[in-house]
Amino acid sequence: MEFRHLGRSGLMVSEISYGNWITHGSQVEEDAAHACVRAALDEGITTFDTADVYAGTKAEEVLGRALKGVRRESLEIFTKVYWPTGPGRNDRGLSRKHIMESINGSLRRLGTDYVDLYQAHRFDFETPLEETLRAFDDLVRQGKVLYVGVSEWSADQISQALKIAESMGFDRLVSNQPQYSMLWRVIEAEVVPLSEREGLGQIVWSPIAQGVLTGKYLPGQPPPAGSRATDTNGSRFIDSLMSDEVLRRVQELKPVAADHGLTMAQLAVAWVLQNPNVSSAIVGATRPEQVRDNVKAAGVKLDADTMRKIDDILGPVVERDPAKTVSPASRP
Repeated sequence: MEFRHLGRSGLMVSEISYGNWITHGSQVEEDAAHACVRAALDEGITTFDTADVYAGTKAEEVLGRALKGVRRESLEIFTKVYWPTGPGRNDRGLSRKHIMESINGSLRRLGTDYVDLYQAHRFDFETPLEETLRAFDDLVRQGKVLYVGVSEWSADQISQALKIAESMGFDRLVSNQPQYSMLWRVIEAEVVPLSEREGLGQIVWSPIAQGVLTGKYLPGQPPPAGSRATDTNGSRFIDSLMSDEVLRRVQELKPVAADHGLTMAQLAVAWVLQNPNVSSAIVGATRPEQVRDNVKAAGVKLDADTMRKIDDILGPVVERDPAKTVSPASRP
C-alpha cells in the first residue's frame, strides 16, 4: 500500500481507502461486511470512510464493530453529516444543532472518541456558512474531530468556506470528497485547480463508476443478476452510465488494461490515482476478493500515452461539466 498526505495537512492516508456506502447494513450481511474490512486491513488499507446516513445509520454501526479491537491510532476513520438521519426538521442539514447531535451519534455508533475527518456531505443553503464552520471548528477544539472537509461542494462553495475560515480564524478545510472516474471528470475544470492552490486533497468516490468500468455490463444485454445495476439502492446511481454507447467504449478499454497486466477495476482505480490532487480513492466491496483485486492499483503508474489512449477511447461519453456538482436547493 502507498500513502499520501490529505491535501497539505500532515495526515497520511492510504491511497486506496475502504468505503461502506450502500453495502454495509443494507446490501450485504454483517459477516460478509466484516470479512471485507478484514481483507482491507490485511492489504494495508488504514483509511475507512462512512457517513451517518448510510443504511439509515446502520453502516456506521457495522464499521464500528468490524474495527473493534484494531489499534485506533493506526486507523483514519472518516464520516459525514448533512442528509436526514431522523424524522425531525432538525435531523438534517448543517445547522449547529444537527452537527453537534450528529457527531455524538456517529462517535457512539463507531465506538470511538474521535473521527479523523468530519465532512459536510453536501452544501446547506438554509444555514449560514459561518454557523457550520464555527460548529466544525468547535468540534476540532473539543477533540471530537481532527480535520474537517466537505463532499460534493462546488469550487465557489469551497472558496467561500476558505475565506470565512481565514477571516474568523477557524480550522481550514483539508479535503473534498467528490465523485471522480474516467467517465465522470466534473471536478477537473474548477474544483481541482482551486484545491491545488488552497491545499485541499480529493478523496474520490466511485472510481470504478459503480462497477461500469469493470466491463461486466455489456451493451445490448441485461445487467448480471445480483449486480449494482439490479439493486434497488444502487441502480439509481448507475442508470445514467448504462447506455450502449458508454458500455461499448468501456469494452474497448480491456486491451489497455491487459497491456498493463491489470484488471479493468485496477485500471480504473489506478487512473484516478494518476491525478496528484487525489489523496485517496474509495473502493467498496461485497466480497473480500474485490478488495484484494482493487488494492493492486496502489502504486501503479500509467504513462502519458496510456492516459491519452484512454481519453481517445472514451471520447464524448466523458462528463466534464462542472455545473454537475450540485447540492439540494433545500434540505431533503
